[in-house]
Amino acid sequence: MDAFEKLVSMLDYPMFVVTTRAGEQRAGCLIGFSSQVSIGPPRFLVGLSKKNYTFRVAQDATHLAVHLLPRRHRELARLFGSKTGDDTDKFARCSWEPGPHDLPILSDATGWFVGEVLNRYDLGDHVGHMLEPVAGDAPD
Repeated sequence: MDAFEKLVSMLDYPMFVVTTRAGEQRAGCLIGFSSQVSIGPPRFLVGLSKKNYTFRVAQDATHLAVHLLPRRHRELARLFGSKTGDDTDKFARCSWEPGPHDLPILSDATGWFVGEVLNRYDLGDHVGHMLEPVAGDAPD
């Protein structure tokens, strides 16, 4: 529908990168679909593309880390949004440290939280991952 496409093209969403780990595999990607979906209890839904390396790793993961990127870190967004983990180690190209549940936490994020994956939902070309926040860091 043209009206819907025009309307959503006008939205200015924040930039989020999701990282995860399953076994020895680390993965991360810039995401286009996410939303807080409940206040009490707190819940956040993250959509991962079925064609994405991060999606494949996340299927075996119990937790995801969601990072808010400041606008000044467009290069970090470009790294996680334009390179695939199938042939690029994104974490060798950025600053990060191990966080809760041994997830990679991006050092240049404005803030982040780790969420336990409660459910997964088929949403068409994406799979929604319902997260319960369990740890995080945010500026004052």
